[in-house]
Amino acid sequence: MASSLLAWCRARPVSLTPAAHVRHYAKPADANAGDTRLILIRRALYPGNIRNRASPTGTWRPDVRQTIQRAIPSVQAHHTIERAWLLHRRLVRKRREAELARKFECMKNAMDELKRVDSRLYSEANKVEDPRARSKVEMEKMKQLPALEARAFDARVRGLFPREMRIPAETPSKNGWNYEWKPIERPL
Repeated sequence: MASSLLAWCRARPVSLTPAAHVRHYAKPADANAGDTRLILIRRALYPGNIRNRASPTGTWRPDVRQTIQRAIPSVQAHHTIERAWLLHRRLVRKRREAELARKFECMKNAMDELKRVDSRLYSEANKVEDPRARSKVEMEKMKQLPALEARAFDARVRGLFPREMRIPAETPSKNGWNYEWKPIERPL
């Protein structure tokens, strides 16, 4: 029997391929391969024809060091550019602060003039009030409104332009132009 088995093995050509498959049959999946969905997404975003160039989304740049070196050849040039940028930002900030100071001064002068002309209007303009506070009349009106309108009314901040109003336009109305209109004459 042993001789017949030996003869059978010699007659058969030797191939290591099936043994290799059997050897790796129970091997766990490659951890680096990952999820097939991610692999497909990666292939869609980074196709194989751009392997050695920058990615389409700009996240992978193999030539970034050479590009920076070409643009900014030395550390001194880099520091000079940084200082120039900080100087530019400081000048822009100073310009903004000067403009705000000018506007504040104009507003202060206007409020001083209002105080000199009419102290009642000045006190009304400077009265501090809670924008969320509602009067009794407003609370009663809110109770009569439907739920959606009441919520919109409650969300409105007093003193701000109502969001639901039409935007004023310089075009005539849909009804046409009123050619009979005359301004009201007020006595001086």
